[in-house]
Amino acid sequence: MNDKYILALETSCDETSVAIVKNGYQEIASVIMSQVNEHEAYGGVVPEIASRTHEKNITWALEKVLTDANLRLKDIDAIAVTYGPGLIGSLLVGLMVAKTLAWLNDIPLVPVHHIAGHIYASNLETKMPFPLMALVVSGGHTELIYMKEDYSFEKIGGTLDDAVGEAYDKVARLLDLGYPGGPIIDQRAQKGDDNYDLPYPLDDDSFNFSFSGLKSAVTNLIHNEKQRGNTINKDDLAHSFQKRIIDVLAKKTIKAMQIYQVNNLVLVGGVAANSSLREELKNRCQNEGFHFIVPKVINCTDNAAMIAAAGYFALQLNHCFDEKMVAKSVCELTSENE
Repeated sequence: MNDKYILALETSCDETSVAIVKNGYQEIASVIMSQVNEHEAYGGVVPEIASRTHEKNITWALEKVLTDANLRLKDIDAIAVTYGPGLIGSLLVGLMVAKTLAWLNDIPLVPVHHIAGHIYASNLETKMPFPLMALVVSGGHTELIYMKEDYSFEKIGGTLDDAVGEAYDKVARLLDLGYPGGPIIDQRAQKGDDNYDLPYPLDDDSFNFSFSGLKSAVTNLIHNEKQRGNTINKDDLAHSFQKRIIDVLAKKTIKAMQIYQVNNLVLVGGVAANSSLREELKNRCQNEGFHFIVPKVINCTDNAAMIAAAGYFALQLNHCFDEKMVAKSVCELTSENE
């Protein structure tokens, strides 16, 4: 079989990324341009700033990747691009560039769902075994996805309100810890103890998640303590908050694996970089005799290499764009929608 080179663009939120991956597994070249500094002053991503920064960065990133890979567009077998979900203005930048390149160079254009990309980030390090359960945790997503084979997606549970990463950012703002909140909360939690009585969010028999109530509980706790003249121990509150989230994520994930009778767990998404979550799921999988897979931290955050990795398998199924395909700010991941 001839080698297949997939060029991918990822602009769903605030990282401008371009990459080339060979045969779905081997990363040839990659550029990730973060916008954290641009958004830090606002405590979150500002959509207009994000899309304008993508416009400024994407041409340079594209040229850089092709130069680093020592390839030309005529060497590329397909162009993969994130079509959704995400910020519509940001998605449009990547989509328009990808469509233009594909049309001018007569290259197949492959749409990739952002969550599919996160899952296939695992293939950049080790080939995923099937069947598997994927726990996708990021700033915009918290989902449990069952996969019986390549590019077969069945969502069995998800967040009913805030995504887990969003909850981390909001609590970090409440504690004046800075942005992005996930890494900061995780670091502070390592130094704290479980000394605050917070509720366990949606601790039921379903595979769904809910974090808005926990966020509200933290808000009320901080307000009440200030009214009483008490000082908040930020390390302890970070620990109590994170413990509730990780316990519920781990409990429901392991239960899903048991019910669906799968032995392989893939942890992906930006929040998969959380050291405590990685350790907790690793330990629980070892206790259950399950195989645990988590990408390196750099492959957990948004990047184009994961889109290229997923795009390779989408191409095998002939999931290519037609003239009706548009960017989508909200869209469910299914086996048919690519």
